[in-house]
Amino acid sequence: MTSEAGSWRAELRLEFAPRAGRTALVRRAHRGPLLVQRPFYPEGTVAHVYLLHPPGGVAGGDELSIEAVAQPGAHALLTTPAAGKFYRSDGRLARQKVALSVADDAALEWLPQETIVFDGAALAASLRVDLSPRSRYVGWDFVSLGRPASGEVYRRGQADFRLRIFLEGRPLLLENFAADGRFARENWGLAGRPMMATMLAYPFPCEGLDAVQALIADDRELGVTLLDGLLVMRGIGYRMAPLRRTFCETWRVVRPWVMGREVCWPRIWAT
Repeated sequence: MTSEAGSWRAELRLEFAPRAGRTALVRRAHRGPLLVQRPFYPEGTVAHVYLLHPPGGVAGGDELSIEAVAQPGAHALLTTPAAGKFYRSDGRLARQKVALSVADDAALEWLPQETIVFDGAALAASLRVDLSPRSRYVGWDFVSLGRPASGEVYRRGQADFRLRIFLEGRPLLLENFAADGRFARENWGLAGRPMMATMLAYPFPCEGLDAVQALIADDRELGVTLLDGLLVMRGIGYRMAPLRRTFCETWRVVRPWVMGREVCWPRIWAT
């Protein structure tokens, strides 16, 4: 739906539960231009779902809201077919809110393509994940400040990001940071590196940490830590492609520890 000023207000609500030996999308509700295709089952039982945003980008005044719930026994993987884009603002703030809930004995993987923040964009983006003691979760986010491949440097604008991870209502990780032009340029920020990425995985065992650390040992722009069973990996860089490759290889290592499965690359990534 659109507002009086012509901006988009879009909502998507998804719920997954086991049905007939595999995970089914048992509830789907949307308003405005946020949709999903039917689930795919390249792994047999895990539902691979592609989130679609037909406008292709988010402008000032737009608001996107995504909620996904995994019920006990469900395992869903959510991704997107293309990068998300936040366009230069006309003075209004764009908002994106993602809320994920994973029940006991359920698994959810949140693996979207990167978010591109145009120079001059104004946005507030939040991700909240609610976990239970026997939840399983892997998620990542990639952000490009500006469009280096097109010669666009992120000099002005405001990108506010909020990350909230809760276990039975208790905070595991709470983060707020604001990425403006100075943050992108200065040594106390990204020091001119326009790309940043984060991966989260729960529950992750201490014995698996060595394998992840060995994978990234030679890269000084990557780091990983373990916080009360929550694996947190971060990276920055000058180009998205090598950063994404490294995180995909990390997913290859992490997924068997968390999900008990080898990686199965979503087909949409190859198109």
